[in-house]
Amino acid sequence: MQRPTKGKTPRRPVTKKTSNTQKDPVGVYCRIRPLGAEDEECCIEMISSSTIQLHAPDGLKANRNGEYKETQYSFKKVFGIQTTQNELFKDVAKPLVEDLIHCKNGLLFTYGVTGSGKTFTMTGSPGEGGLLPRSLDMLFNSISPFQAKRYVFRTDDKNGMEIQNQVDALFERQKRECQLSVPKTPSSKQKPDPECADMIDPEEACRSEGVDEDSCYSVFVSYIEIYNNYIYDLLEEVPYDPIRPKPPQSKILREDQNHNMYVAGCTEVEVKSTEEAFEVFWRGQKKRRIANTQLNRESSRSHSVFIVKLAQAPLDADGDYILQDKNQVTVSQLCLVDLAGSERTSRTRAEGSRLREAGNINQSLMTLRTCMEVLRENQMCGTNKMVPYRDSKVTHLFKNYFDGEGKVRMVVCVNPKADDYEETGLVMRFAEMTQEVEVARPVDRPICSLAAGRRHRNQAFRDELTQRLEEPGGPSNIDDPGVLNHLLDSLPPLPSIDMVDPSDEQTMPRLIEALERRHRIRQMMTEQYSKTANKLKSMLQEFDGNLMAKENFIQDQRGKLGEKEKVISNQKTEIERLEKKSKMLEYKIDILQKTTNIYEEDKRSLKQELESREQKLNRELSERRRMEQRMQGMVTDTKHKWEKECERRVNAKQMELQNKLWVKDEKLKQLKAIVTESNATERPEKPQRPSRERDRAAPQKRSASPTPLPTATPVRPLHRRSHSAGGERWVDHKPPSNLDLGTVMQPIIPSAIKVSAASEKALSKCHKYVLTHQELASDGEIETKLIKGDVFRTRSGGQAVQFTDIETLTQEFPSTSSRKRRSGSGDGPRQAEDHRKMEWDDTENEAPVASTSSAYGYQKRRKP
Repeated sequence: MQRPTKGKTPRRPVTKKTSNTQKDPVGVYCRIRPLGAEDEECCIEMISSSTIQLHAPDGLKANRNGEYKETQYSFKKVFGIQTTQNELFKDVAKPLVEDLIHCKNGLLFTYGVTGSGKTFTMTGSPGEGGLLPRSLDMLFNSISPFQAKRYVFRTDDKNGMEIQNQVDALFERQKRECQLSVPKTPSSKQKPDPECADMIDPEEACRSEGVDEDSCYSVFVSYIEIYNNYIYDLLEEVPYDPIRPKPPQSKILREDQNHNMYVAGCTEVEVKSTEEAFEVFWRGQKKRRIANTQLNRESSRSHSVFIVKLAQAPLDADGDYILQDKNQVTVSQLCLVDLAGSERTSRTRAEGSRLREAGNINQSLMTLRTCMEVLRENQMCGTNKMVPYRDSKVTHLFKNYFDGEGKVRMVVCVNPKADDYEETGLVMRFAEMTQEVEVARPVDRPICSLAAGRRHRNQAFRDELTQRLEEPGGPSNIDDPGVLNHLLDSLPPLPSIDMVDPSDEQTMPRLIEALERRHRIRQMMTEQYSKTANKLKSMLQEFDGNLMAKENFIQDQRGKLGEKEKVISNQKTEIERLEKKSKMLEYKIDILQKTTNIYEEDKRSLKQELESREQKLNRELSERRRMEQRMQGMVTDTKHKWEKECERRVNAKQMELQNKLWVKDEKLKQLKAIVTESNATERPEKPQRPSRERDRAAPQKRSASPTPLPTATPVRPLHRRSHSAGGERWVDHKPPSNLDLGTVMQPIIPSAIKVSAASEKALSKCHKYVLTHQELASDGEIETKLIKGDVFRTRSGGQAVQFTDIETLTQEFPSTSSRKRRSGSGDGPRQAEDHRKMEWDDTENEAPVASTSSAYGYQKRRKP
């Protein structure tokens, strides 16, 4: 059995395109749909066969203050509302079908807003077939006499084509016929589907005249849809499970060895007639997703792609069989695309799944527009920007066409009603921009080196042979009587047997001799015939034996072939299982790759966040260290401050207690003196010494103030010294405007640096700071304040002062207390005693006041 050979994919090995490569612009056509009602407002006017004019409706002009202007757009050709489907096909799709027969690819798609007639243009209706059924009809009308037997061409799963010999194709046909209860190709007895019947008028049928008669052709069709940016096979036969129905599985795009994009695992059906091809199309069309919206009763919710693949290979030199040379096999394809219409959800009022479908449709159309813009910019400006084909499945599938693998044509369908004005304007601008994109012209297929007309000569030879076999004298006329008469005439003639004389003795011997001669010839012929018959019989027996041996051998080979077929079927099943597993693994790999990319992005972002947080943490740690050092310094300073404050308070408390003890001692001494004086008045008078008189007179002089008794040793009150008398180094800041009062109670600050203005140099040498401030008090006297503080070093290396204490020095007149004493001196003893007692109590409750012998008393107060 001969192994099948693989054919070529649609694209040849890629070669670098030179600057002189010929390019053709994308052919853009415009078709205007008739209005739904005669009184409906129209916004499109056809000016010529290639130009239309778009003008804003009256309502929109009124709302926008009449700012809209009329705009003209030019196309390769404009088809008005009176254009028939046949006229549109001849101008748009017929050249693409001719290129398909001549091994060139083609792409034709319809574009427009929803409800503009795209599906009608592509598919049509009964009696008015669209571009797709007319393209199939023209293709089969052209190649029908030259089609190969079914299964001679066979597709593989890698966008390639395999060729089988006649025997393998016959075996596969028999195997498929056994598996299928009904034939795939619809026969003339079967009733055609009413939905696809009478699509094309027989009078409008056309065919291509440039078909190569020395080649064999085979047509394969596939039908897919792109829904929500997922690819689904509309021809896939999935067994229906009523208990657990399975949703359709999406397909993935792959790139073959020649960098062509194709849908992996897509069903490709071999068809042999227009009816069969359109029946396959209609079977997939019933699975296509459509829905009812506010603008269209049957709105397409997906992009449909119908792919017609034509495989052709030349005949051998005798013109009998297909040439088994894979380099001579070519495959071309024509893609007929019905794009879903762009729509605005505010007009369609889509919700839920309809809203998500509309979003995906608009996104894919926007990606198509972006690709066209980038292609135009690269061609016009000489840039080399990357075209975002991979952003959408539609553009990714057809990237080869825009890179120069065939002709690209677009039919822009527009609805002239005023409600679609804004959407139509966007479509017009996109179509105008698309016309500026140029696509490289495909290269012609190289001509086969075999002589032309091989099929015609082989057919003529067969006709001649058949005619010769049917002529008289052939193998079927051997038993004719004329042939026997001719054979008898070849024997020796008999002599004349007329006997005139009875004594004639010569006539009979001559007759006997002639008869004997003829008898001998007849015996020789009989012997020769017997020998030939025996020889033929032996040959027949030998042939029978050989035939039996051949039949036995064939039976053995058939048994082996059955075993091989079982092995092959098992291997195919295993291969299919492995391929499914491979697809699943590839799908999982893609998911894992995407997940890995997401994790990598998260890892990078988290790493960056970690680094930023580490930097922030380091800054916070350094700031914390500096804060700790600062706080330690502040704690040390505060501790030192509070230690001094505690020491000051302890000293003040000791002084207060000493003053209280002194007051009590004074009271006891005065009480003793009073008791002694009262005892002396009761006792008889005795001679007294003069010194005693001075002692007795002393209490009367000190009745106004708690002075010690003459008999006791006077105890001077302990006055709190200023904090400036410590061991620290002080800065004595006295402004030059201060007045020198000359009082006795002045702050004593030893080894102080006296300055009239504070300076950093002076502060750097000291630990304490005191500021002398003078102001007028409420009684009109001068009040002196000593503002004290601690000097500490700042982070920047400078000096700062923190104020901690304020001491206030005031002046008082002693005249009031003197008058009180004088006024109380003339009272009786009882009154004097009460007055002294009251003064003692007041003295006990009041804080001690330091006074001097000068004219003014100087009092020092402390404010915390």
